[in-house]
Amino acid sequence: MHRNHRAAVLTATVLAGTLLAAGCSSSSGGKKSEEGSAAASAGKATTPRMTVAMVTHASPGDTFWDLVRKGAQAAAAKDNVKLVYSSDPNAGNQANLVQNAIDQKVDGIALTAAKPAAMKDVVAKATAAGIPVVGFNSGVGDWKQLGMLEYFGQDENIAGQAFGQRLNQLGAKHALCVIQEQGQVALEARCAGLKKGFSGKTDILYVNGTDMPSVKATITAKLKQDSSIDQLVTLGAPIALTAVQSLSDADSKAKLATFDLNKDLVKAVQDGKVEFAVDQQPYLQGYLAVDAIWLFKTNGNFSGGSTAPVLTGPAFIDKTNVDTVAKFAANGTR
Repeated sequence: MHRNHRAAVLTATVLAGTLLAAGCSSSSGGKKSEEGSAAASAGKATTPRMTVAMVTHASPGDTFWDLVRKGAQAAAAKDNVKLVYSSDPNAGNQANLVQNAIDQKVDGIALTAAKPAAMKDVVAKATAAGIPVVGFNSGVGDWKQLGMLEYFGQDENIAGQAFGQRLNQLGAKHALCVIQEQGQVALEARCAGLKKGFSGKTDILYVNGTDMPSVKATITAKLKQDSSIDQLVTLGAPIALTAVQSLSDADSKAKLATFDLNKDLVKAVQDGKVEFAVDQQPYLQGYLAVDAIWLFKTNGNFSGGSTAPVLTGPAFIDKTNVDTVAKFAANGTR
């Protein structure tokens, strides 16, 4: 398995070096729009125009998905693809959006499977209709069983283990892992992996990621309640930036590290407010997901041989390399 992971990472690296091009709008649940990008610089395909639907579980206002969408736009511009983006954090609604794409007879579908059971039937319907489905970001443990062609993202459990091992090196003893959406497989896997890799004590705290004042209050209350917590772990950049305020309000000495990046989080790492971040490269995920459909439709290619995921992370960002990443974050692509 580890050998396959290394091969998948190499595949992602080669593809990234060959294909990556700069391509923003915030996702909004259930709304669709055709996206293009004037900034793609890798030329433009002369293949017949095709339509690709990208359907995610993004919550409105979550900047992570702006990066995914920019990558998808860049690939669409290069590949002469009409990109139709839609999202809804509710799994049932997301499945309905996938069904809408099937009804519109799109040429391919790229989707996230944060709640795999909700995607099972619509993926089967898409496959039966001859529409290739590519998974990305969420569902690394389920994409093959769901019948998807390929998958782009990070193995969240392995990323969590690596995160925990890094905390061991930093001397942490008691970690609080904050999950902003209970039951979301990728988030749950991160904390499960953390617990496995971390030799100290790990507690789980569930918060409502769509209500930032509530997130701030819940984290603050937990830190005040248990002063032994010396490491706060968040699973998204907006949650991490809110947690910075919670640490201050609770007068806690705990350190903070997180999964995922955005422009403001990069600055927080530079300023020392966040120890490090794990970057799963959402821009790359969006780019590769769209490009994979074009490659399959035009040349029959499929990355990972339909047996292994193409890994886009984890990449650790800390003070040693954050300045390099900051240059790309300023462009809105990291």
